[in-house]
Parts: sequence; C-alpha cells; structure tokens
Amino acid sequence: MAKTKEHINLVFIGHVDHGKSTSVGRLLFDTGNIDEQAMRKLKEKAEQLGKKGFEFAFVMDNLKEEQERGVTIDLSHKRFDTDKYYFTIIDAPGHKDFIKNMITGASQADAAVIVVAANDGVNAQTIEHLRLSKIFGVGQLVVAVNKMDISGVDFSEKRYKEVVEDVKVHAGQAGWKVDKLRFIPIASLPGENITKKSAKMPWWTGDTLLEALNKFEVPVKPTNLPLRLPLQDVYNITGIGVVPVGRIETGIMKVGDKVTIVPGREGKGISGDVKTIEMHHEAVNQAEPGDNIGFNVRGVAKKDIARGDVLGHSDHVPSVATEFTAQVVIMNHPSVVTVGYTPVFHIHTAQVACQFVEIVKKINPATGQEITENKDLLRNGDAAIVKLKPMQPLVIEKNSEIPQLSRFAIRDSGVTVAAGMCMDLIKKQM
Repeated sequence: MAKTKEHINLVFIGHVDHGKSTSVGRLLFDTGNIDEQAMRKLKEKAEQLGKKGFEFAFVMDNLKEEQERGVTIDLSHKRFDTDKYYFTIIDAPGHKDFIKNMITGASQADAAVIVVAANDGVNAQTIEHLRLSKIFGVGQLVVAVNKMDISGVDFSEKRYKEVVEDVKVHAGQAGWKVDKLRFIPIASLPGENITKKSAKMPWWTGDTLLEALNKFEVPVKPTNLPLRLPLQDVYNITGIGVVPVGRIETGIMKVGDKVTIVPGREGKGISGDVKTIEMHHEAVNQAEPGDNIGFNVRGVAKKDIARGDVLGHSDHVPSVATEFTAQVVIMNHPSVVTVGYTPVFHIHTAQVACQFVEIVKKINPATGQEITENKDLLRNGDAAIVKLKPMQPLVIEKNSEIPQLSRFAIRDSGVTVAAGMCMDLIKKQM
C-alpha cells in the first residue's frame, strides 16, 4: 500500500469579490480534481443565472442561494490532492455577516491563502482577515495577488509590487512576520500562474499557486498535549446508546480510556469509560488531533451533556473557569467597550455570555506598547488585557498551555466585535 499523503487544512480568506472562490475552483479544475463535464455544467449554469465568469466560484458555492447571489455563505470543504499533500480546502466567506464562519474556518486551518485583488488592493476586510487568521493561530500564509489580468492592471509588475508593499504594512501590524510571508501574482479566471507559469508575466520567476501550496509545512499534531475534545452534538442511536460527536483538538483518545466531560449539566462533570470510537463510519481503536469522531462512553446519558462541553482524560480534566484574563482586539464595535459589557463569546463549540470585569491595560496592537490615556474605553482597533467573568460554566485553557482551546471570538447583534485568547484563568473547584 502506498504511503498515505500528509494532510493540511487550508483556508482561503480575503475581501469579498477579490476572487477566493474562483481561485479555488480554478485550482481544482486545473489539477484535475474536477472533470470537464462538471465544469461545463457549471459554466452553463453561470450563464443562465447571468453570472458569466462565476463558473469556477460555483465549484465551491454549492448552495443555490449563493449561486443566485454570487456570494459565499457557508463554509465549503473540498478535498484536493497535489502530488505531495492532500488538502482539505475551506473556502471562507468574505462577507461581513459571514465572518463567524470565517472564524470557524480559520480556527481549523493549518495554513491560509489570502486573496487580494490587484485593482482594488488592501481593503477593510483584508485587514480584518489578516488579524483574525493571526489571532486564531493560522501558522503559514501565502498572499495571492489576483486579477492581474484586469484592465488597468494588465499584468503590470509595478502594480503587483505596490500591492505587495501595502499588504506587508498591514500584515506586520497584524503580527505576521513579514519576511516569512510568500507573495505570488495570479489571474484566477483565465488561469494564469495557477498550476503553470504564465507567459503574460515573464517578469515573474517565482512559484505558481500550486507550487506555493506544496511548500507549506505539515503542522505537528499536538498529540503530546492533554486530550481535549469539544462536543459538537450529542445523538441517541438505537442499539448503541448516547453518541457524542466532535473533533479532537489535542491529545489522543483510545478505547478503554477513562474520560470526564465538563462542565456537564450539573456543572460537576461526568465521567465514564470509552467503549467505542467511530470515524467515517468505521470503528477505530484510537483517534488523534484533527479527527472528527463519534464515540460512546459508558455511564453517560444524553441529558447529562451538550454541545460546548469538553472531554478530557479523567486524570487531566479540562479547565472550567470562573474568571479568566485575556488579550482581546476590538474589531467592529458600534461604539465603545467598557466594564460591565456582557456579549456572547464563541470558543471552540461553546457560546457563553461573559462580562468584562476589568480593563487591566490597553495596548497598541502594532507595537505592543501600553497606552495609558482613556484606558477605560476600548474602541475599534484597540487591543487590551481584560478580566472576564463567564455567566455560566465555561471550558477554556491558557494559550501558553493548550492554545487550541484558548482562542475565542466575541459576537454581538450578529457581528463579530472582537477576538482574543485566554492568558490566565481561575479554575472552578469541582
């Protein structure tokens, strides 16, 4: 049997209409991951809907509503093979109201491609996505400068370099190490520099998009960290019993393990032995980070546990916090954030209201220096260290210990107002 290829979760991010979906569709088509016939159908459909030129985007935009609006709403996952890796491509929406999905996508991604249109350059959402992907721990980033074919850009090296310089400024402010970023010029719709060198850009001697993807490094799976599995759903299946499902973030889970799920309905946690683990409808003996599994634990009833609870080994139970200190970045709040503000925090699969109890210090996100004036008010663009109190039991971990369970987004009235990570916490005595 051939060695299975290593796997990378890849997210495409960037401003709406800068060509993310088209880039993904073109990449899949040019590498033979979609056949001509399917492509022809999509092309006809695009023309019928008056969306000529959107055929590649339709590869990812499966939902009818998206095809009619020409916008990416949900997160689509597509398997994509190169000669070196197999990727799961997460096409993250660029529209502001879909940013929650973008966060879900980025927090699962090992690597990202941010698409920036050459004619339009850096946009508000480009900046927000640079920030979010950094906060949510995306480790590697390629910047694809798209639409090089557009009239007014005309494959100009000068324009490409201007966009690159602009992206560098904003990426640096967002905390990316600029010398580690890789930039490439592409034109997705006509397929220039996607899988083969483009004759239209003789000045470009660097990689194609495909070569750039093959240069990503496989992230080390956090198997050495304690087991953490946030529950996504809990089912009752005839003949098996209670089957929680979720994705392992860290550690290894084996059949026979003694596990505890917290906080659980009573807030005290619930323990049992792992009887079975299933992955892709097959029984397995063990599962590791990145695996989506269903499992059965002896002695756990459906009413005891719910989405947002987290499973760990009984000798290293996940942390339930009564209070935690976090670093936050305010991105999109209509006015100001002050002590007493109690929005909903989205952390792993949980959604819990948390109250701002104290603004410990305000920092300049670009330099990390402390800002002393008006430190009781946080506005868009501000970063701060804050103390937070969950309104109900919440599992969260320190970024220094289990970063995968430290990151969160803050949402209010349907928008993501801030994002952050937990630096310290006070554990609830169980």
